[in-house]
Amino acid sequence: MRRLELREAPRYPWTPVSPDRLAAFAVFALVSSITPGPNNVMLTATGANVGLRRGLRHLLGVAFGFGLMLFLVAAGAGTALMENPSGLRVLRYLGVAALLSLAWKIATASRSEAAVRERPIGFLQAAAFQWVNPKAWLYCAGAVGSFLDSGAATPATQAVVLSLVTVAVGIPCMLVWLGFGTAMQRLLRTDRALRTFNVCMGVLLAATVVMFV
Repeated sequence: MRRLELREAPRYPWTPVSPDRLAAFAVFALVSSITPGPNNVMLTATGANVGLRRGLRHLLGVAFGFGLMLFLVAAGAGTALMENPSGLRVLRYLGVAALLSLAWKIATASRSEAAVRERPIGFLQAAAFQWVNPKAWLYCAGAVGSFLDSGAATPATQAVVLSLVTVAVGIPCMLVWLGFGTAMQRLLRTDRALRTFNVCMGVLLAATVVMFV
């Protein structure tokens, strides 16, 4: 006679992640999203140069690009790379080069006619930047190492939840930085003031490289 195997019902059928673990991850996402880093420095500069409305594409590109990256890493696609020291070293160098290039672009921006016509950082560009953003990789490593539960749902299912929380928490946090940059426009009405601000933002973005080397 065939024996029936009974599986224990999940303790929290409404979510693949336990409430305690989910709350802890939300705090982790909040702290990571609101603190200074390459994305927030760039969003501040974008707000100061093009305003809130035109800067939203940049913000949404960061949010959803970051969420997709976390999903792929947590689901397993990025595990091999994270466990490969040589690959991570190359990625770190690419990230540093990208940050320094963006820092130079921000520092040398001006309110000339050419700069006004230039399109701000768009959705796809911001999303693609996350793959060479050292802070994004640190975030993914922390999320996977600390919040994935091997005894719970599949990694892909948990990855969906973690990614959605990351996007939901990240958008309002980054909106603060974009809004701050937009508010700074009132103080940056002269070309000299804007150039000074952009130089400061460029130097600050370049300084974040020290955190990852």
